[in-house]
Amino acid sequence: MVKDLSYIIRQIAQAIYDKKGTNVIAIDVRGISSITDYIIIADGNVDRHVSALATEIQHIMRDAGEKPVHIEGQQVGDWVVLDYFQVVIHLLLPDMRQKYQLERLWPEGKVIDLDLTSKVKSE
Repeated sequence: MVKDLSYIIRQIAQAIYDKKGTNVIAIDVRGISSITDYIIIADGNVDRHVSALATEIQHIMRDAGEKPVHIEGQQVGDWVVLDYFQVVIHLLLPDMRQKYQLERLWPEGKVIDLDLTSKVKSE
């Protein structure tokens, strides 16, 4: 996996934010989860938006030299999971996120301060 994982996590989160994804959260689950080290969860507006966010993340990870171990749900788009071993990304429609409340699965996980910034277009 990438040497600077925190940089990649912030890059993914910023890309989601830039593409109008909402409620972006990253959780450090090292020592808590046996499946992964970091979880990123975000909302998309509609199924096509969720799928587009997933595609953008795949481009970022490919540029970083990473291939997904598994991708689930990209055709349907209500909940897409991108598994990169050390980082697992969940992209959901708001009602799916509300229903499953994934953040509650890791209550002892440390929420990462992502420091997302808006890109201001100059005239």
